[in-house]
Amino acid sequence: MAVKIKTQHGMIDITNDVIATVVGGAATDNYGVVGMASKNQLRDNFNEILGRDNYSRGVVVRQENNDISVDVYIIVSYGTKISEVSRNVQSKVKYNLQNMLGVTANSVNVIVQGVRVLGD
Repeated sequence: MAVKIKTQHGMIDITNDVIATVVGGAATDNYGVVGMASKNQLRDNFNEILGRDNYSRGVVVRQENNDISVDVYIIVSYGTKISEVSRNVQSKVKYNLQNMLGVTANSVNVIVQGVRVLGD
């Protein structure tokens, strides 16, 4: 499924992979976020941090009418305040979606899949 934006010049389709890349970049750019995690660790058999090529495995985008909801699966570093890191991720993801793609996210849900001690 892609996000469709109608303009005076025609239609713009933004694929979920593009949205996932923007969301993943915004999420991992925050202090306290070690990286992205797979949304389905059992099926994907992933215990490691996802790279930029796999951000779509750690982001779920849902569209109903003109409303966008995003689920972001992250791994945080040990010793950080998880609620504050999650709030920062929500804020940065909403900001980047609006400024880079012109898409407004109604909700950004942050799911912390793990805590990583730096050096592991």
